[in-house]
Amino acid sequence: MANMFDYLQWRGDLAFNASPFNPVDNIIFSQLSYLNLDGIVPGPDEKNGISIALAVKIYNENMGRPDFKMTSIFKEDPDLIKALALSKRFGNCQLFGHINYLDINREIQFSALCVYTSDDHCFITFRGTDTSLVGWKEDFNMCFREVIPSQIEAVNYLEKMAPLINGHLRVGGHSKGGNLAIYASSKCGKKIQKRITDIYSNDAPGFNEKIINDAGFAAIKDRIHSYVPQSSIIGMLLEQGYGSTVIKSSESGLLQHSLYSWEVTHNDLVRAEKSTESSRFINKTLREWLNSLDNKHREEFIESLYHILYTADVKSLRDLENSWFSAAGRVLKSLGAVDETKRKLIKKTLSELFLCAGRNFETFIKQKVDE
Repeated sequence: MANMFDYLQWRGDLAFNASPFNPVDNIIFSQLSYLNLDGIVPGPDEKNGISIALAVKIYNENMGRPDFKMTSIFKEDPDLIKALALSKRFGNCQLFGHINYLDINREIQFSALCVYTSDDHCFITFRGTDTSLVGWKEDFNMCFREVIPSQIEAVNYLEKMAPLINGHLRVGGHSKGGNLAIYASSKCGKKIQKRITDIYSNDAPGFNEKIINDAGFAAIKDRIHSYVPQSSIIGMLLEQGYGSTVIKSSESGLLQHSLYSWEVTHNDLVRAEKSTESSRFINKTLREWLNSLDNKHREEFIESLYHILYTADVKSLRDLENSWFSAAGRVLKSLGAVDETKRKLIKKTLSELFLCAGRNFETFIKQKVDE
């Protein structure tokens, strides 16, 4: 069960002009966007770039500083960037155009990065959702909003950076980052669209039907490479409008969302025949549940939950992970302080979810018996 670290050992000594860009390179660059590169990689308004090898050297020096914040949510990230720096394939790749910010008031978490490869291409990678509560709130907003702030920022970023880039463009990302890659590619100017050769979406949520039926989406649809693990949940949300390739993962359940668990060969991701039954069950349940709620109901439910968590001083998933008992107590206290209307809304909406799950579980069991 080889992963991207094994790939770096197999192909790390081959430049992109010797061994062509492949889907494994895509997940590596998509994962790279999660690293804290603030103050290391030049921003969108700076002319110069920095090699991955030099960025890692500075990164390692910063790790010893007490004021340096390691914001990555994946424990493997430090090992990944070290391995990239030591490889011929990635070490000399130039990083530039780094942007990263969180705005609680606008409910936006956005980060992006450009990577020059040695094959006349630049990979523009958008970060997925981090551990911040605002980041996850923005994801949930997709359930009732046609467009979220990060999608607008992604279009603006692509249109700003593309004129500064020589050669062709690849655009991609993991989770929400894959969604941003597709959205930005579909909404950017036609001249930029023509320069995009590939769009990579790695276990990313979809869109509403209005976006999928848009002319811009149709123009780039055949360049989308969508990958989901066997037990995908995130990548099955909302409408896709394109086919997805199912990938094998060494993990199970939600842990398959991590790109580090995706199985690879020397130049590709390992395909699976189909998604798991549990993934299809959860996907069917969530779709039926969301379809039973109008946009107003969805918005009120999500806003109510967010209000409870925010009032309980839960700012990130780490708050729940590091001190779940204390956080749970604050959440319960916050829940008790909300008005009766919101409590009834939350209870009714969750009851509808459990009913949908119950109906689908009965169907699921019946199918297993019939088999």
